[in-house]
Amino acid sequence: MKWLYDFRYLENIRIVFAVTVLICLLFISGCSPTKYVPDGEYLLNRYKIDSKNRNIKKDDLERAVKQKPNKRILGLKFHLSLYNLSKKDKDTRINRWLRTIGEEPVIYDAFQTDKSSQQLKEVSSQKGYFNAVVEDTVTFRKKKAKVNYSIQANKPYRVRRVHYNFEDTTLRGIVLADTLESLIKEGTRYDVAVLQNERNRLEKLLKDEGYYTFSKHYVYFEIDSSLQSNRLDVYIGIKQFQQNTGSYRYVTVPHEKHVINRVYVYSNYDPQLELTDPEAYNNSLDTTEYEGLYFITNNREEVVKPKVVVQSNYIQEGDLYNLTNVEQTNTHLSSLQVFRLINIQFREGQENRDGEYQPLDCIIQLAPFTQQSYTVELEGTNSAGNLGGAVNLLYQHRNLFRGANILNIKLKGAIEALTEKKLGFSNALELGAEASLGLPKFLFPFLEAERFVKKYNPKTTFTLAYNYQRRPVYIRTIANASIGYSWRSPGFSSHIIRPFDINAVKIPVIDSAYFHESIEGTYLEYSYQDVFISGINYSYIYNNQNLNKKQDFIFFRFNGETAGNLLYAYNKIAHTKKSDSTGYELFDLEFAQFVKGDIDIRYNQVINEGNDFIYRASIGVAYPYGNSTSIPFTRQFFTGGANGIRAWHVRSLGPGSVGDTLKYYNQTADIKIEGNLEYRFKLFWVIGGALFLDFGNIWTIKEDKNSVAKYGYDPAYFQWNKFYKDLAVGTGLGLRFDFSFFVFRLDVGMKLRDPRDIYENEVKLDTSKWIPWDRKLSLRDDFTLHIAIGYPF
Repeated sequence: MKWLYDFRYLENIRIVFAVTVLICLLFISGCSPTKYVPDGEYLLNRYKIDSKNRNIKKDDLERAVKQKPNKRILGLKFHLSLYNLSKKDKDTRINRWLRTIGEEPVIYDAFQTDKSSQQLKEVSSQKGYFNAVVEDTVTFRKKKAKVNYSIQANKPYRVRRVHYNFEDTTLRGIVLADTLESLIKEGTRYDVAVLQNERNRLEKLLKDEGYYTFSKHYVYFEIDSSLQSNRLDVYIGIKQFQQNTGSYRYVTVPHEKHVINRVYVYSNYDPQLELTDPEAYNNSLDTTEYEGLYFITNNREEVVKPKVVVQSNYIQEGDLYNLTNVEQTNTHLSSLQVFRLINIQFREGQENRDGEYQPLDCIIQLAPFTQQSYTVELEGTNSAGNLGGAVNLLYQHRNLFRGANILNIKLKGAIEALTEKKLGFSNALELGAEASLGLPKFLFPFLEAERFVKKYNPKTTFTLAYNYQRRPVYIRTIANASIGYSWRSPGFSSHIIRPFDINAVKIPVIDSAYFHESIEGTYLEYSYQDVFISGINYSYIYNNQNLNKKQDFIFFRFNGETAGNLLYAYNKIAHTKKSDSTGYELFDLEFAQFVKGDIDIRYNQVINEGNDFIYRASIGVAYPYGNSTSIPFTRQFFTGGANGIRAWHVRSLGPGSVGDTLKYYNQTADIKIEGNLEYRFKLFWVIGGALFLDFGNIWTIKEDKNSVAKYGYDPAYFQWNKFYKDLAVGTGLGLRFDFSFFVFRLDVGMKLRDPRDIYENEVKLDTSKWIPWDRKLSLRDDFTLHIAIGYPF
C-alpha cells in the first residue's frame, strides 16, 4: 500500500504549496503601495470618521464619504498590489490581466474630501442634528494621506406636533383614523428616513382602501424649525389627483376609489406569439367563466385547473382595489412553481360601475414553465463530505393532473472514498430511489383549511424513499415514508411539520471482527441494531436575508423530533409482551423511543463590499428512553467534514476525548456543540477567499459502564464541569469559486487542539492537547482537504 502513502504525501505537498503561495501574495500586498503614485500626489491610505453619536448609523456615514482608499484584505491592500505587480510601460497580456483584476491607486483629492464633509453634515441634518459641525483634517506622510472626519452632532431637533393639511378632504377620515399607526410620533427625534417611510405607509394604506391611482408623490412634508428649544412641527400634506384632460393639460380633482369590474386570467399566455403575430393570437382566444374569473385560453387545454388559480387569487369582482390582495395573489401564484411569468395588470374603465366608484379590470397573464423535465446530474462529492462521485437521474412533473402538483422522482448511485485509519483508502457504495409529491394545499382530514391556505400558503408533501448503503464493515438499508406540511408566516418565518414520518432501518450484514473489537460493549452497540422509527418532527426557520440587497442578516433554525411515544403507550395499554431483547417490537423490529432537538443560528455581518464575517453556533441534544437504550445511528449527531469542524474528516471527531477506537471514521453521539467563525473576502474574477476558526465536539448523554470499568471514567460522556476540556479547535483557509449558479469550494483545515486522550503503555499522558505546544504539526494527521459545492453555512 506504499502508493497510498505517496498519494497522501503528494496531496499534502500541494496543500502546503497553495498555502505558501497565498501567504506570499499577502506579503507582497504590503510592499511598495505608492509605486504608481505620481510625484507631488498622495495615496489615500486611510480615512476615519470620528463620531460618538450612536443615533447616526455607521453605514449612513460611510456612504457619505465620496473618496475611499483601496480595498483591503486583513488590513493589506491586496488588489492594489496586484496592480502594482504589472509593468505599465509594457502592454503584455499578463500586465493587462494584472491591471484588470487589480485596483489602481486612489489618489487623494481635496475636492472630494470637502464634498464628503458636506455630505456628512447633510446626513447629520437628515437625522435631526441641524447644528452638527463637521471638520476634516489631513495628515501626509511618505506619499500617503490619512483623512480624519470629526463630527460634533450637538443637540438634535425633536418633533413637537404633527399637523395634517388635506388638499383632498375626501381622504381625511381614512388617514386620521389610522394616526395610531403613524411612524411620526410627537417627542421623537426628527429623521428624514422616517418621513419617507411614512409616505410609503400612507400610499399603501390608501391603495388598500381602493385608491388605485394614489401614489406617494401626492404626499409632501413641510417642516417648521423656527421654534425654540430644538423643537419643530411637521406638516403632512396630501395633494389632489392630477387628471389629464388632453393636450398636456391637467386639472386637480379629488382622488377616486376603484372597484374591481372583471378579472381576466390568461392561463397559458404566450408573450412571444402575441408580440410576433398579435392578430392571429387574439383570434385564437376563447373565454370561459369559472367562479367569478374569466379564463382566456388560445384553443389549448388550460395549464392548470381553474380551481387552482381561484384558490391562489385574492382579487374578486365587486371588491375595492386592494394592493395587499394583489401582492398576495402574485406570491401565491409564484409559489405554485408552474408559471415562469406572472404579470398582473389593471385597466381603467370609461364609465362608473354603479355611479360611485371607477371600474377597474384586472388582467392576470400566466406563462407556464415546461411541464416535464429529465435531468442527469454528476456530483463531485456526496452528502457525507468524502471525495467521491455520484450520478443522479431526476424526473420532474411540475403540474401533475393539472393541479400544480409537483412530482419528483430521483434515482441515485454514488461511490465515495473512505479514509481508513490504518490502511489508507476504501470505498462505500450507495444506491437510492426517492419519490415525492407536493400539493399546493393543506391536506388534512376534518379540517376546514381555506382561510389557513389563503393566509399562509401551505403545501403538503408525500415522500417515499429507499436507500442501500454498502460500507467496508456493514451493509445498511433505510426505507422511509412521510407526510409533511410547510407554510410561511408573515415576515421572515417558515414552518415544516411531519406528523407522519416512519423509517425502517436494517443492518443485514456487519463485519464480526469490527463489531466485537470496536462496537460490542460500547455506547454504540444498540445504535447498530435494526430499528423502526415512527416519529413526529417540526422545524422553524427564520431568515431575514434580502437577496436583492447586501446587508447584515440572521438565520435561525430549530428542529424538534419525538418518536415511539404512541407505539409505547399502545403496547403498555394492550399489555403486549416484550421481545427477547429489551423492548416492544413492530413488524419484527424494535421501535425507537426518543426526543431530539437542535438549533442552528448564524449571523452574517457585512464589513464592506467584498468582506464579510459569518458567526455560527449549533447545539443539539437527543435523549433515548422507554423502549430505547440508545439513539438510532441515523438520528445521532456527528461533526467534522466540509460543513462542520473542517480540520477533521467527517465523523472522525469525538465523542468527547475518545481516541482511535474505530477502524473507519464513523463517530456519532447524542450531544453536539459546534461553533464557527469565518471571514470571507473577494479576491478577483469569480475567486474569493476565506479564513475560518471552528470548534466543538460530540458527546454521549448516558455514561457507559464498560468504559468506566476500563478507564475509571467514560471519555465520551458529557459532563458540565469538564465538557469544555473536550472541545476541538481547528483553523484553516479556503477558496470559493462563485459561478453565480453554484459555488465550488476548497477548504484546508488545520488542527489546533485535539481533545483525544493519548495513552502510552496504557497510561494516559497529561498533555495540554494544544498541538503547537505539545508536538510538531504532521502533514498527514493534522491537515485536511475538503472539496465541496456551496458555502459551508
